[in-house]
Amino acid sequence: MLRSVLRRSSTASASSLLRRGYSSESHPERKVAVLGAAGGIGQPLALLMKLNPLVSNLALYDIAGTPGVATDVSHVNTRSEVAGYVGEEQLGQALEGSDVVIIPAGVPRKPGMTRDDLFNINAGIVKSLCTAIAKYCPNALVNMISNPVNSTVPIAAEVFKKAGTYDEKKLFGVTTLDVVRAKTFFAGKAKVSVADVNIPVVGGHAGITILPLFSQATPKANFSDEDIQALTKRTQDGGTEVVEAKAGKGSATLSMAYAGAIFADACLKGLNGVPDVIECSFVQSSITELSFFASK
Repeated sequence: MLRSVLRRSSTASASSLLRRGYSSESHPERKVAVLGAAGGIGQPLALLMKLNPLVSNLALYDIAGTPGVATDVSHVNTRSEVAGYVGEEQLGQALEGSDVVIIPAGVPRKPGMTRDDLFNINAGIVKSLCTAIAKYCPNALVNMISNPVNSTVPIAAEVFKKAGTYDEKKLFGVTTLDVVRAKTFFAGKAKVSVADVNIPVVGGHAGITILPLFSQATPKANFSDEDIQALTKRTQDGGTEVVEAKAGKGSATLSMAYAGAIFADACLKGLNGVPDVIECSFVQSSITELSFFASK
């Protein structure tokens, strides 16, 4: 029954990702580490990565609670071996040999909290985690989810530069949730299948820096300027919409975990040599005068 439920997921990417979780195809050995795996994003993200057949070894790390999450997830009958690591003394073990490191660690947004407020707390967390990545798995692809992404990605870059391990092609700010939201909202308004929708989202990952390019959306839709403005604003305010709907008791954890799993899947495909894997991401860029910019 679970298999059929998962296969009826509303988008092609979700359907593909989760359905392949039960695939018996052979794939290269790939280790994925999730840092912050016991949190609101980390737990569903750990489950989604366990469902991905491209993952052979799943390392779950957090400062507390990880053994329980790891044991729970390990009972899912898919390919990957799961191990839980807790506390700073086990961080190196969690990272060693990792091909992809996903970082949802940090505190979530709370009511009235700006992304600048998040910076003071999450910057320190990201700095310490990236210092460990530079030491234990310097060649890994790093997927940064911790907010504010517009700031945590440049921080990570500086940590890697200081350690002499920086590779601009291996550090990604995960802006996939903006794309996921843009696709969902566009499909609802246009009354088309969301599985057929593709929309690039460029810029950054906070408020008005999020720029969904509805003019480049496929399939085309005959929207007024007012419709486009409304869709753009809703995409930009998606995080606030969730925080308010949860009455201040949570933020976008489930949709973010889904988006993180989609982007990590794209990274694993790229590592495995799959051609033409295209996702939007916040990366070091020369497209504009900004040092970092989200683009395809």
